[in-house]
Amino acid sequence: MNEAANSNNQAQSFDMRKDDAGWTVYDIATYEPARVNGVPQTGLSIEVADDLVDLLNTLAREKNESTGH
Repeated sequence: MNEAANSNNQAQSFDMRKDDAGWTVYDIATYEPARVNGVPQTGLSIEVADDLVDLLNTLAREKNESTGH
């Protein structure tokens, strides 16, 4: 299996859900909104939320790989 297929099969750390003001990016382990520089990521456009989920999952995956988990 190639590396791209492997990365798609890895568990996600973040996902998005609809909220009253748009979309919330949240930590799937705690169901709490993700925070960037202390700011909860709520009320986002769908495009921004989708991009942020991808970015945060990539960063989490890289962190796990660098720590050997």
